[in-house]
Amino acid sequence: MPGRRYQGGFSLIEVLIAIILIGIAIASLVAANSSFTKTNAAGTNLSTAEFLLEQIRELTVLLPVVDPLTEYDTFGPEADEPTLADYDDLDDFDGAVFSPPISADRATLNNFAAFTQQVTVENVSKTNFEQVVADRSSYFVRVTVKVLFNSEEIISAGWVRAWYAEQ
Repeated sequence: MPGRRYQGGFSLIEVLIAIILIGIAIASLVAANSSFTKTNAAGTNLSTAEFLLEQIRELTVLLPVVDPLTEYDTFGPEADEPTLADYDDLDDFDGAVFSPPISADRATLNNFAAFTQQVTVENVSKTNFEQVVADRSSYFVRVTVKVLFNSEEIISAGWVRAWYAEQ
């Protein structure tokens, strides 16, 4: 019959619009999932980097700032301290790079091989801890630890230690 209209069902246009809307929703969910995954990975890397930074802090916190017996004039390991196991004072860690990183008990953390710890120990002014001064010219040293993931810096932190010795 020519004047008859269909009462039930969907037209082709309505079905196409529904398909487009569902496609947009699925694409949005996939994009959101990708963003959440990247954010989660970045958070995991930051947590791991913070853990590795704290390992260096724990390792060095009880060490004297300089070798109490020799008190060499330059920072870094002395000639008779060729390995990490021989480091007996904080200044030995100046310029140290650990890749894979190390733990507070000096063990290598092979599970974190993509990470690197970089340590710098510098004398700083007694009136301005941001101002670096010549080695052994102040009673204060700043320790800076950088943690990198695949050569990209993730976190950096520093702290100041006092050297209680005759100069």
